[in-house]
Amino acid sequence: MRRFSSAFVVKAGIDRVWDFYTSVDHLGIITPPAIKLQILKCTTGKRLEAGSEVWIEGRLVTKSRWHSRITQLEPYQYIDEMFSGRFKVWKHVHTFEKADAGTNVIDEIDFELPYGLLGRMFEGYTSRQLEKIFAHRKQATILTLENVD
Repeated sequence: MRRFSSAFVVKAGIDRVWDFYTSVDHLGIITPPAIKLQILKCTTGKRLEAGSEVWIEGRLVTKSRWHSRITQLEPYQYIDEMFSGRFKVWKHVHTFEKADAGTNVIDEIDFELPYGLLGRMFEGYTSRQLEKIFAHRKQATILTLENVD
């Protein structure tokens, strides 16, 4: 099992950041265009809630589908876990905290690739890819939430 973490501050109030990140549409805004993300279905419409299930499709080296569920949601934190897709284990904790300059956006992901030892050999590569994806997420979040009148 490997852990990936990312954190940054966005100059926006916590309620505004929370509203953005609990809209399923945020995925299309913060995902790098090269992934060609498509939201196929969300069982709760446009808002993420405890128990929401989401199916997405995108390009991660090759085209793949992903099915995840929001297994916990409380004010300013939610967890999505993958039930089918590229990873044997994927648990993503999204946390939002008030900060002097706005809101801390914190992501912690525990992941494991399939295929045992072979999969473990690719975890470093996967972590580097996540770094690139989350650098884009940071920029897209800041552009979206800080540049609105």
